[in-house]
Amino acid sequence: MARVFPQEPISSPYMSTERETFTVWMKSLVYQTNGLTVYNSNGEITYRVENYDKSSNEVHIMDLHGNILFTIRKKKIWLFGSWYVYRECGTFSSTEEVKPFLRIKRSSIRDGDWEVRDETNEVFWILRFDPKFSFQIININGDIIAHVKPKQSSNGITLGEDVLTLEVKPRVDHSLVVTLVTVYGLIKGVV
Repeated sequence: MARVFPQEPISSPYMSTERETFTVWMKSLVYQTNGLTVYNSNGEITYRVENYDKSSNEVHIMDLHGNILFTIRKKKIWLFGSWYVYRECGTFSSTEEVKPFLRIKRSSIRDGDWEVRDETNEVFWILRFDPKFSFQIININGDIIAHVKPKQSSNGITLGEDVLTLEVKPRVDHSLVVTLVTVYGLIKGVV
């Protein structure tokens, strides 16, 4: 199993031995601007992204206390872009040589899907289901790591296009999954 989504004993606050279900609100916690806020199954805020400048090429994934966990940077390559994820590095200048932890680019296999490579060259995919914000993250074996879909009430009513359910498999680092959800939101222009 990959280092991105380790199967080691649970000692991280970002993993559990049980399947986790989160609610993702595609709005910033502050001023209801661009960004996202992630709530755990108890209704507590666990992650947030504040994106005050939608044209910015850098976004930070933070925990509830504002500690930066990951930084996402967009790299323009000709007409297409790639997304690089850095661990806890915060803002850095463009002259610094920092190796990205993850690289996300368009998949050459199916239009609308995205390939994710970690620093060890392990491959994962973000597989799109429909034009709405619904997708799965799968590993090289085709196992579902996480699933994102519009959140529905107990009556089956969709709660809006900006409220999502995120289900994460046991022993998977959900901070990384939230980072990939954020990248997908940036790709779709909603974060």
